[in-house]
Amino acid sequence: MKEDLMDIICCPLDKHDLELAVDERDGEEILSGQLVCTECGEAFPIEDGIPNLLPPDMRDEAPA
Repeated sequence: MKEDLMDIICCPLDKHDLELAVDERDGEEILSGQLVCTECGEAFPIEDGIPNLLPPDMRDEAPA
């Protein structure tokens, strides 16, 4: 995912801002890390450059 995406996404649960925690980066592309809500504290994973903004109870059910 590109870091510019942070300007337009928000927490899907309460619509507050998300903070970016980067684990792996390739130039401008964020390959892995987490998006953490500044209000509720819920963490959303970034895997293979794709942020998973599904609510926590739906992540395990979703097909890969």
